[in-house]
Amino acid sequence: MKRLLITFCTLAFLVGILNATAFSQKKTRVAVFNFEDKTDHRAHWWTGQPVGDGMADMLVTALVKTGRYRVMERAEMEKLLQEQQLGMSGITTPESAAKAAKVLGVEVAVIGAVTEFGYKKQSTGGALKKIGIGGSVSKQSATVGIDVRLVNTSTSEILKAENVRKEKSKMGGSFENADISFDTQAQFDETLVGKATREAVEDIVKLLDSQGGVVAGYKIISASAGKIIINGGKEDGLNIGDRFKIYRAGEELIDPDSGESLGSEETMVGELEVVDNNTGGKGKASTCRAVSGSDFLKGDMVRVK
Repeated sequence: MKRLLITFCTLAFLVGILNATAFSQKKTRVAVFNFEDKTDHRAHWWTGQPVGDGMADMLVTALVKTGRYRVMERAEMEKLLQEQQLGMSGITTPESAAKAAKVLGVEVAVIGAVTEFGYKKQSTGGALKKIGIGGSVSKQSATVGIDVRLVNTSTSEILKAENVRKEKSKMGGSFENADISFDTQAQFDETLVGKATREAVEDIVKLLDSQGGVVAGYKIISASAGKIIINGGKEDGLNIGDRFKIYRAGEELIDPDSGESLGSEETMVGELEVVDNNTGGKGKASTCRAVSGSDFLKGDMVRVK
C-alpha cells in the first residue's frame, strides 16, 4: 500500500512537471511598433525605409527566428490599426501602445526610439568629429543607440526600459560611406553600423527573453451554438486537452487626478478545454468546449489555468 502511494505521488509530480513545462512553452504574442527616429534622418535602409522602421523589421525577424514568440505581421498591424483610426508611427507611449495592442490581441508591445546611428572618426590627435564621404583615418567607429520599452498591454505597465547602445570600430583603411545608404542587406551587414545594429537587435531579444513571467493569454473571437473559438492554436504551443480560465473585464478604472487608466476589475466567468488546436488550418486558432460557465462573449480573456 505504501509503495502504491509513493508511485501515485511520483506520477502526480511528473504530470505536474509536464503540465508546467507545456504551459511555459506557450508563445507570448508580441507587436513591434515603428521606432521613432531621433537621429539626423540622413540614414535609410536598402528598402528606402527610415532607420526606425528598418530596425523594427529586423527585430520582428529576429524574434520569429527564436521560435519562442508569435509576432504580429507588421503589414497586418498597419491594416488593423488603420481600421481603428490608429497609426503605427503614433504609437510612442505605454498608454498608446497598450490601446493599439489590445486591438491587435497581443500581450507585449515593443516601442522605442533610435537615438544614435552613425559614424565617427578619431584623428591622430585623438579628437572626435564627424567626417564626410571617403578619407583615410587611424580609427573608425559606428555607434547605434536605441531607447526601448517593453509594455504589458493588459496593464500598460512598462516591463523593461533600457538604452541599448552598441559600438563597433576598426583601425585604418578607408572610411565607410558616412551618408549611410545601402543598396542591399548584404552590403549593410558587412558595415560597422550594420554589425552594431545587429548586436543591438539581439540585445532587445534578450530583454524580451528576460520577461519570462509575462503570461500568454488569448481572447474569444467567436462564441455561438456552444462552439467557442479562441485566437491561439498549435502555432502558439496549445495542445488538445489544455484548459483555460475565462475572465471578463469590468468597468475601466481611471485615476481622477491624472486621467491615467489603472486597468479594470475582472470576473472569472468559466473554464474552457481545447478540442481542436488547428481551427482554420493555420494553427493560429482553437475550438474549445465549455467545462464550466456559459454565455461567453467575443473579447472575453482566456488565460492559462
